[in-house]
Amino acid sequence: MKVHHYHFGKDGGAERFFVHLVNALARRGVEQRAIIRPGRVWRKDIEGVAEIIESNFRNLSLDRLLLPAKVARLAKKEKPDALMAWAPRASELMPAYQGCIKISRLGDYPARLSYFKNTDVIVCNTPGIADQVRKLGWTRGIEVISNFTNANAMPPASRASADTPEDVPVIMSMGRFVKRKGFHTLIDAMAAVPDAYLWLAGEGEEQEALEAQVRERGMTGRVRFLGWQKDARPYVAAADIFVMPSSHEPLGNVILEAWAQKRPVVSSRSEGPTWFMRDGENGLLVDIDDPAGFSRAISELITNRALAATVAEGGYKTLMQQFSEEAVAGAYMRLFTRKP
Repeated sequence: MKVHHYHFGKDGGAERFFVHLVNALARRGVEQRAIIRPGRVWRKDIEGVAEIIESNFRNLSLDRLLLPAKVARLAKKEKPDALMAWAPRASELMPAYQGCIKISRLGDYPARLSYFKNTDVIVCNTPGIADQVRKLGWTRGIEVISNFTNANAMPPASRASADTPEDVPVIMSMGRFVKRKGFHTLIDAMAAVPDAYLWLAGEGEEQEALEAQVRERGMTGRVRFLGWQKDARPYVAAADIFVMPSSHEPLGNVILEAWAQKRPVVSSRSEGPTWFMRDGENGLLVDIDDPAGFSRAISELITNRALAATVAEGGYKTLMQQFSEEAVAGAYMRLFTRKP
């Protein structure tokens, strides 16, 4: 089986899943070609399992003019079983090739359908995204196939590596430092949990503002910015609680990664988590932009170890049942064999 991927994302949860899926498909014998942006930190994680072409495919670039013809020639020459575009921009590159199924994979809510003129099936990683696609008027194929993450337990990072005492509660979050990720809400929440440390892994345009907020709250002694981590799992494993405070999160890959390390999770009631999380069973849910609510939930998990163990166990069970590699990769393999 052969698949061509078109992916122009940067660095984040969606890109981690791309790496996971490409490697999972390779383990199942799929030959793959991937067209990606130059300079991606995760390129080396797929180099051994996919032939890579780098391109910017930006509006004001030569690639914008030349790449569509190149991918059409490659499809005609190599005759893949499936073409797979990751997100709307990549879907604009989809050639009008009739020799195989053409798939657009969405991890967020699209604004319009014009991106998908050559797509046969849209794969949505949550039912909510699928509902939005239908409301926009999509009449071709729709599949809901979610994400999976590496479920291997990792040895925890040392607290000393993050200048953190051994005997304090550690709360962790990670992602791109952009407004919708809600890290400002989490910092405000942690101001009311005075004995706990906060680890934030990531980078982005809001970092200076977040650092300034930490200083204004007098929290520099117990907040650690860990930077972008190629593999953040050891830090997740070393933390006591994982928090996902986003105001908009179609799925929430970081929750799956925390569950894989059997950490209890506190999440906002954003779109994805309200689909697969059950309050008090596999995590605690808090209203969006509610620092006091996050403070209460975090404090409850710190003081109530039985509850923390219950939701951590429930999260791991959900991960294994609903977001396993076998289920997700198998669904894609079956889709690749479908006739257009």
